[in-house]
Amino acid sequence: MFKFLTPKSIKPPFARYSHGVELPPGKRLVLCSGQVAITADDRIPEEPRAQAELCFQNIAAILGEAGLGLSDIVRINAYVTDRAFLRPYMEVRDRLFASPAPASTLMIVSGFARPEFKVEIEVIAAG
Repeated sequence: MFKFLTPKSIKPPFARYSHGVELPPGKRLVLCSGQVAITADDRIPEEPRAQAELCFQNIAAILGEAGLGLSDIVRINAYVTDRAFLRPYMEVRDRLFASPAPASTLMIVSGFARPEFKVEIEVIAAG
C-alpha cells in the first residue's frame, strides 16, 4: 500500500524509521494532534516508557474513530523533555512499528504545557 523511501544515495536511517513514505493515489489522510500521556480520568504515568505507551494508546483510539489503526501511520513526530527519555520512547515505537517503519522525527524540547508530561507524539495516518 505505501512505498517506503530510503534512497541508497543517502545515509540509511539511524533507527527504525523510513526517510519518506509515498501514499498511493486516492488515500485519505488523518492528522492526529500531539498526544500527551493523560488518561480520561486525569492520571499521568511517571515513567517515560509508560507515557509513550499511553500516547500511542490515545493515538490508536483517535485513529480508530476514523476506521484506522497504528499500522496506517505514515509519519510520527515525537518530542521528549530529556535525552534520557529517548531510549524508552524508541523502545516503545520500535515494538509497535515493524520495518519498514513510518517516517519519523524525534526531538528533545524544553517542556510541555504541564511539567509532568515527558513525551508528546503526533502522527499522520493514511487509509
